[in-house]
Amino acid sequence: MNLLVTGGCGFIGSQFIRQRLAESGSPLRKLVNLDKLTYAGNPANVAEAAKDPRYMFVQGDIGDEVLVAELLHARRIDAIVNFAAETHVDRSLDSPEPFIQTNVVGTLRLLNVARQYCAKLSATEQKAFRFLHISTDEVYGSLEPKAPPFTEQTPVAPNSPYAASKAAADHLVRSFWKSYQLPVLTVNSSNNYGPYQFPEKLIPLMILNALEGKPLPVYGDGQQVRDWLYVEDHAMALWKVLREGRVGETYNIGGDAEHSNLDVVQRICASLNAKSPRTDGQSYAKQISFVADRPGHDRRYATDFSKLRRELGWKPVTSFDSGLAKTVDWYLTQRAWCAEITTGKYARQRLGASS
Repeated sequence: MNLLVTGGCGFIGSQFIRQRLAESGSPLRKLVNLDKLTYAGNPANVAEAAKDPRYMFVQGDIGDEVLVAELLHARRIDAIVNFAAETHVDRSLDSPEPFIQTNVVGTLRLLNVARQYCAKLSATEQKAFRFLHISTDEVYGSLEPKAPPFTEQTPVAPNSPYAASKAAADHLVRSFWKSYQLPVLTVNSSNNYGPYQFPEKLIPLMILNALEGKPLPVYGDGQQVRDWLYVEDHAMALWKVLREGRVGETYNIGGDAEHSNLDVVQRICASLNAKSPRTDGQSYAKQISFVADRPGHDRRYATDFSKLRRELGWKPVTSFDSGLAKTVDWYLTQRAWCAEITTGKYARQRLGASS
């Protein structure tokens, strides 16, 4: 199998790449990582991959149809795994347009090139080709406290520009299956966490702020509930869907771990109290600071992944407690990685390399 992975220098994409290259007995022949290297795309996330002869990195945009077409044909790609996206809700509230350009227009152009490429393959190759689109449970909107979790039949009701852009992309992917018979698969996943996550997201932000003595900002009352999925489990689910999923189908991927934001922050504080205590002996919880809630903040996400478990036999293997412990340990031991991002050194290097 020859894979084109888009956005592979990001958090989830890089985990997928590292996992695939490390897997024994893998059918992987070639893995091409196409990444634009925006602020959250870090080449250090896949530094080990560069040593593997099967790996190839290309800096570029999924919206560059000429470049994508060249890669598909030159590398005889068998499957596209599309991680490339703008993903942060707060950023989408500040400036929605980049989310439309990448998540909607970029996905459309990628689909167009994939369709044209697939049409030129032999019948056997067309049957084997796959386009796997990575999306989010945020497209479903917000759940009431006692409501059943999202299923694949839950109506789409996005409440942020980010979620709306991903919902639009999901619809485009489905339309290319219905209109052109492009063999697509879509996954809608719950909140990911784990090593290498960019420090604007809740868990790494709280870990690093705590260690630096900064406030731990919690929106509103902190009772917004999320279903947490460890990134290694997510990457395994994606591989399962890519190889065994039914073409044209959507699969939800959840972590079976609902926790409020405040509970997550308090658990992080407790873990850091044990692993790296404050010099004054007080709890990191002292740094928790409640701030004004953000506009349209979804109250609860919960993801029913019974379809994935029933059809493909997947379920998460990492509990939230063990996953969070591993995540805290990673950030404690990878302070250099964190410092390059939080001090701006990494951003300056990236901009210099691509200018």
